[in-house]
Amino acid sequence: MNIETQKKLQTQVSNGEYASVAQSCEQLLNQDESDTEVLYILAVCQRYLGQSNAALDTLNRLKALLPEHGRAFQEEGHIYRDTNQTDLAIRAYSLACQYNPALLASWRAQLNLINQRGHPRQIAFVKSKLSRYEQLPPPLLAATDLVAQGKVLKAEEFCRKFLSVNPKHVEGMRLLADIGTRLGVMDDAEILLSNALAFEPDNADVQIDYISVLRKKQKFELAAAEAEKLLARDPSNPQYRSIYAIECMQTGRFDEAITIFDSILADLPGDPATLTSKGHALKTVGQYTGATDAYEEVLERTPQHGEAFYSLANLKTYTFSAEQILAMEKQSQDPNLSISDRTYVTFALGKAYEDRKDYSLAFNQYAHGNGLKKRQSRYSSEQMLEEFEEQKRICTSELLTRRHQTGFDAPDPIFILGLPRAGSTLLEQILASHSQVDGTLELPNIVALSHRLRRGDQITATSKYPGVLTELSDNEFKDMGEAYIRDTQIHRSGAPFFIDKMPNNFRHIGLIKLILPNAKIIDARRHPMSCCWSGFKQLFAEGQEFTYSLEDIGHYYRGYIDLMNHWHLVLPGEILTVNHGQVVDNLEGEVRRMLDFCGLPFEQACLDFHKTERSVRTPSSEQVRQPIFRDSIDAWQNFEAWLDPLKEALGPDIREDYNIA
Repeated sequence: MNIETQKKLQTQVSNGEYASVAQSCEQLLNQDESDTEVLYILAVCQRYLGQSNAALDTLNRLKALLPEHGRAFQEEGHIYRDTNQTDLAIRAYSLACQYNPALLASWRAQLNLINQRGHPRQIAFVKSKLSRYEQLPPPLLAATDLVAQGKVLKAEEFCRKFLSVNPKHVEGMRLLADIGTRLGVMDDAEILLSNALAFEPDNADVQIDYISVLRKKQKFELAAAEAEKLLARDPSNPQYRSIYAIECMQTGRFDEAITIFDSILADLPGDPATLTSKGHALKTVGQYTGATDAYEEVLERTPQHGEAFYSLANLKTYTFSAEQILAMEKQSQDPNLSISDRTYVTFALGKAYEDRKDYSLAFNQYAHGNGLKKRQSRYSSEQMLEEFEEQKRICTSELLTRRHQTGFDAPDPIFILGLPRAGSTLLEQILASHSQVDGTLELPNIVALSHRLRRGDQITATSKYPGVLTELSDNEFKDMGEAYIRDTQIHRSGAPFFIDKMPNNFRHIGLIKLILPNAKIIDARRHPMSCCWSGFKQLFAEGQEFTYSLEDIGHYYRGYIDLMNHWHLVLPGEILTVNHGQVVDNLEGEVRRMLDFCGLPFEQACLDFHKTERSVRTPSSEQVRQPIFRDSIDAWQNFEAWLDPLKEALGPDIREDYNIA
C-alpha cells in the first residue's frame, strides 16, 4: 500500500467509514496478503464494526508477520477490554507497552484495569512508566514511537532537532544514544551517555545504558567499574547484581559471576534471565553439564523463554528430546511470542529437525528464522559490494607500498579473519595453545576505527573512509596503530603475541597494514557451500546481517573472495590463507605452516588444542574442545535441494573452482 492510499484509508477511518474501509482493505490484501499496514487498518475497522473474532484473526495474521507490532497488541487489548476479558486485556496492553512504550493509551488502559484488581506493585510500576512517558516532550515521544516501528532514521532526525534546542536534555540524549546503539555507532552512544551521566550522576537508567554501551564496545574494565558503582547504590537490587555479575563475566571473573547468579536465584528462584546468564557463564568456561542444567531448568519453569531453547541448540553437541521438540513447536504457534523469542525457537527447531535428519522441516525453520531477522535489517547487498569495490579503488599497490612501515611497528597482533563459520575459532584455539600467544575475543577496534574515519556529524552518515586513507599523515597512522595496541592490552595475559579474530576485519586489511605494518594476517577459508550454509543456519548475536538470505550470503562470499584476491595482489606474501578442509585433513602440516608464518617455534600443545583450558565465547566453543572431526564438512549436502539460490549468487567462477554442480 502506498502512502497516498494509506492516508486516504486513515481519513476514512477517522470519518467512521468502517465498512467501506474494511472492504477496501480486503481488496488490497488480495493483491498482497502480507501488507501489515492494511492488516492493521482492517483490524481497527473490524473492531469498530463489532466483529471481535474477525479482528482477532486479522491481528494474529499481523503478529505472525510482525511479532512486536505494538499497536496490534493495543488493538487486541481494546477488544478484550470491550468484551470483559480483563486478564487477556491486561496481558495485551502490557505487551503493547513493552514493544512500543510510546503508546500512552495502552499504559492508561492497563492502569485502569489493574487498579480494579488491586495489585500494588504492578500499579506502582505502571504508574511510574506512564508518568515518565507522559512527561516526555512531544518530539521525544514521537521519536520513541518511530524507534518502536523501526523507523530509526526519522527518529534520529526528531532527536537531533530537539537536542539542538535542548542540548542538556538527558532523556533526549538517552534516546539518541539508543538509536546510535541500534545502528552500531557505539562511539557516539558512549559520548552521549557519558555526558548525560555528568548532567545527572544519580540517574540509574543512564548508568545502566552507559554500562551496556561500554560492554558492547568491549571496554570491560570501565564497564565493570560503572557496574560496581551501580551496585553500591543498592546492593540488594537484583537487577544491579545481575548487571555486575555480567560485567564480572566480561572481565574473566566467572567464578564470582556464577556465585552472584546463585545468590540472585536464592532470592528469585527460577528467574529465567538469571538462569540463562548462569548457563552462558558455565558454557564459556567449559562446564557443559552445568550449562545444560541451567538452560533446561529455565524451560521447565518458563517454556516461552526462547533464548534457553536456542542456547541448548547453540551448544552444537546437544540433542533435543521429542518432548522438547513438541514444546518448541507449541511455542512457535503462540501469536504472542516476541520476535526475539520466536526467532530463537525457530532456529532451535531447525537444529532439532536437522539432528533428526528431517532436512525439509529443518530448512523451513532456518529460512523462517532468517526471514524474521531480515525484516528487521537495513542490510543492502548492493551497498556492501560497493564498499568492497571502494576498498579496491583506494587501497592500491602504490598507496600501500608508498606508506609501508609508516604505522606503529609492534609485531604483537595476529589477525584471523574471513567469513564467520569458516573455522576461525579452531585456528584461534590452535594458536592460543602456544605459550607465546594470547587468545582474546572478536575485538571491535578495527571496525570501530573504520566507523570513526567514515562518519560525519550524523549517526547514519557515511563519508570519507576508505578515501581518507590517502589523506592521513604518517604520524596519524602511527598514532592509530599505537592506540590499537594500547586499547587491546586489557584483553591480553602477558604473552608477546595476541589474536584478534574479528571475521569482518577482512574488509579493512589495507587500514590494518597502514597502522600496524608488522601485524600477521591469517585468512580462515572454507568451502563456499559449507561456509555459507553454516552461516545461514547460525543465529548470530549481531553484526552478520548478510547471513539472513541465501542470495545475500552468496553475494557476500563472492565479494569476499574478490576482495581477498585484491589484498593478495597489493600485499604479496603478507596474508596466509588457511583452508579448513586442509586443517582437518593435515592438522600437523597446517599448524606448522601457521606457526612458521607467525615466526613461532613448534609446540605440541598446538596439536593438542582441545586440551587447552580457556574461555571461548563463540558458537564453536564446545566443538573446539574436541579433537578434529569431519562431521560438519559436507553437512550442506543434506540441504542441497534448497540451495540453488545460493549457488546462483556465488557465480559461475566460484562454482567452477569448487566443482559445485
